[in-house]
Amino acid sequence: MSFRIALSGLDAASTDLSVTGNNIANASTTGFKKSSAEFADVYATSFAGVSSTTAGSGVRVVAINQQFTQGNINFTDNNLDLALNGEGFFVLNDNGDQSYTRSGSFKVDRDGNVVDHAGNRLQVFSPVNNGTSFNTGVLQDLTLSTADGAPHVTTSITAGLNLDSSQAQPALAFDSSVAETYNYSTSLTVYDSLGAPHTSTMFFAKTAVDNIWDTFMEIDGTPVTVGGAASATMQFDQSGALILPAGGNVVYDAFAPPGGAGPISMTIDYTNATQFGSKSGVNDLSQDGYASGRLSGVDIDSSGVVFARFTNGQSRALGQVALADFANPGGLSQLGNTAWSETFESGDVILGAAGTSNLGSIQAGALEASNVDIAEQLVGLITAQRNFQANSQVISTADTITQTIINIR
Repeated sequence: MSFRIALSGLDAASTDLSVTGNNIANASTTGFKKSSAEFADVYATSFAGVSSTTAGSGVRVVAINQQFTQGNINFTDNNLDLALNGEGFFVLNDNGDQSYTRSGSFKVDRDGNVVDHAGNRLQVFSPVNNGTSFNTGVLQDLTLSTADGAPHVTTSITAGLNLDSSQAQPALAFDSSVAETYNYSTSLTVYDSLGAPHTSTMFFAKTAVDNIWDTFMEIDGTPVTVGGAASATMQFDQSGALILPAGGNVVYDAFAPPGGAGPISMTIDYTNATQFGSKSGVNDLSQDGYASGRLSGVDIDSSGVVFARFTNGQSRALGQVALADFANPGGLSQLGNTAWSETFESGDVILGAAGTSNLGSIQAGALEASNVDIAEQLVGLITAQRNFQANSQVISTADTITQTIINIR
């Protein structure tokens, strides 16, 4: 009996050494969670129970528990590196099966998919309403498109400017090639439906009537009409505020650019235009068109929303990183490669976005380190070693006793 008891102790101590050694080996593994061996005593029982004079039958390993405490956050230079601060797991598509990980070291494969080191694809919630919200009931692969972003034709211009009230009416009729025929001009770049740039120039000429100006527009030197007329009228009140056009908007007739693009139909918003006694100048001049652009980078915020940045200055939401939680994370099955799978003991997976329910936040450009404390594990290693040695001594002592009995004559 003593041999069996000591052997069970050796087996338990060996398991403890293995668990501790595995923790130490993975001290630098991103997203690794340490484990601890749990033991229980063994008694030979009968229907009458265990007598107070009955010796135990040894020890057995009842569980190897995973400890999902938070690891330290270490910052990196890769925007696709993700660290979870709080509860939850990243969701991965492993050839059609879902797996879960705390290791957020991701990269882009040849097809543009964001994957981990094993090629499993990171899952996100699909964007809806042009990325203003996300469908948390649908998971999809996070894919970074390598195609050019589509251009957008200019449809509106916002012009916040001041026209000098002290200016006099030009002596000659308007001619864009003659500077003396207008009082002020400004220009900006607009875009056609193919993303080709065009120069739009606005001219302002004072009329003989106080507080009234004529405004003209040309695109690439070609005049653009307003309801068939060559110019639009701008009128200000005695305090310099705009009163015409009504609503501050001038709607120009369509301009047909060369090269096969569709017509450019623009509205200029002069709501913030003024006529004060200071020099003419522009305070705000912007338009809503842009050229095509290629992907230049990716940003991920603390809620997991993935924004693609393009060379044309635009950005687009590609999805929101999905997080998973479980009623009992300790019941998850370890798959290796710092990944887990759902089991009956873990409970059903609960999907959500970072920062909702009890899910943690996401830190981009960072990785969660292992939660292994080397000093603690080395102390545990010494303890397990002594336990092993002590059980070995029990076997040695039992052997000595057995030899003594055998040698009795």
